[in-house]
Amino acid sequence: MSDAIFLSAGVPDPKRGAVYAATANTVAINSAVSALIHVTIGRRPLIWGGHPAITPMIMTMAQAIGVNYGRWVQLYQSRYFEDQFPEDNDQFQNVFYIDAIENDREKSLFTMRERMFSEHEFAAAVFIGGMEGIIDEFELFKKFQPTAKIIPITSTGGAAIEVAKRNQISNDDFLNDLDYVSLFHRYLEISTREERFINPEDQPSIVEQRFWQPPK
Repeated sequence: MSDAIFLSAGVPDPKRGAVYAATANTVAINSAVSALIHVTIGRRPLIWGGHPAITPMIMTMAQAIGVNYGRWVQLYQSRYFEDQFPEDNDQFQNVFYIDAIENDREKSLFTMRERMFSEHEFAAAVFIGGMEGIIDEFELFKKFQPTAKIIPITSTGGAAIEVAKRNQISNDDFLNDLDYVSLFHRYLEISTREERFINPEDQPSIVEQRFWQPPK
């Protein structure tokens, strides 16, 4: 999937990541994730590593759009966190469970992310809020996907700010434009004229053939 979008997002926990929580805007994080789902589902494959605060949000939004969302998303989950899996995992048809490594959290996460980034060709990665895990994903993503577009939504705060610094991105839109739907349409280069398709295989390979046409 050369046009896949990777989502790296999280809501910082003040107890585990006070420095990230200090700048995080929870309302903006929720709004940005919801907007990304609205823009991409039924138009582009969306891939992410399971997060207990993000996965339920994606499922709720995707259900409301009216496409076969289980086919448009791919969720990667490390079995290290098996006792923390949200029930919403069962709603997705494409969940890839990656075995834990030596009962080690960091090794298990690294292996899951390595699989995720090596098994797909991404057009872009979107970073929203989050803590140190978002930075780890950014560093590994850049290694495996050096030509993909990096979109850190710094208005959401958290680790997204650090991602922008490390990638030397200074973009006023990412900091000030809170119309996230319009922002993602522009920077992911997904036309508002593109129709949604029930399944990925229903979507024409030529982008222009996906555009809405007025009835004749």
